[in-house]
Order: sequence, then C-alpha cells, then structure tokens
Amino acid sequence: MARLVAYEAEGWGVGELWLDGPRVVWHELPRPNGAAVVPAGRSELVERLQAYFAGEPVKFDDVEVDLEYETEFLGRCARALRSVPRGEVVTYGELAALAGAPGAARAAGSFCARNRLGLFVPCHRVVSAGGLGSYGSLGVAYKRRMLELERAAV
Repeated sequence: MARLVAYEAEGWGVGELWLDGPRVVWHELPRPNGAAVVPAGRSELVERLQAYFAGEPVKFDDVEVDLEYETEFLGRCARALRSVPRGEVVTYGELAALAGAPGAARAAGSFCARNRLGLFVPCHRVVSAGGLGSYGSLGVAYKRRMLELERAAV
C-alpha cells in the first residue's frame, strides 16, 4: 500500500510523494499554497528533493520508480529520459529516437504530458524543436524556472 509523504521546498511550496516501500509511484512537484500537511521527521529522499530545489546538483536516477503501468515504448521513453543529465535538454523527437522510435515525437510528447513521476522522470528537460513547449498545469514559467535551476541553456 502506498503512503503519502509531503515535503516543503523553500521558495517553491509543498510537494507530495506516494511511496510503495522505497519505490516512487507518484510525485507532485511543489506548488505554492500546497494543501498537504508536512509531517515531522526526515527522510533521505525528502532531503535530496529539498536540496534539488535549493539549487544543489542532486541526481535521482538511482531512485526506484513505478513504470509497470507503461507500454513498452513509454517505458523506454521513461528510461531514456532518466539518463538525460541535469542541465541538458532534448527535444520530443530526440526523446522518441532515444527510446528507439524515431518519428514518434507526438507519442513522446503525450508521455511527458501525463508523467506522474515529476523529477524522477524529468519531463521538464524535454523541449519542443521551436522553444520550451508546455508543462501542464504548472505552466511554462515553472518549467523555465526548473531549467534555470539546473543551469540548462534554452
């Protein structure tokens, strides 16, 4: 059974993790005025998330994530995206090619649009060929802020 862990990232708001043991099954990025109650106590993963949002060069490629719900192609998209280093970006077309399906940029974009694993499958590092692209309900300004935090050239 998944358990909720909320955390506060200074200057960003409250984020939420749903964990099944050590595996992340859902991650909501921090939002101002987050509704979750941040529990007392510490966890190594929460400390890493807070360090990331403080601008430290933290990686999450070692964190176990739930990809069981994905099709084979979308699982390959997730694994390929997890290998894109902090501070770098790829286009939707490049992500599709990395996942073994050149020409499937729209499918890669659909994958990013419904990503439920936040920083652990970093869709903010995927941009359109002509600019930043979108970033769901958080908006392009949030995506730009995350890329600036990572010092990505966009």
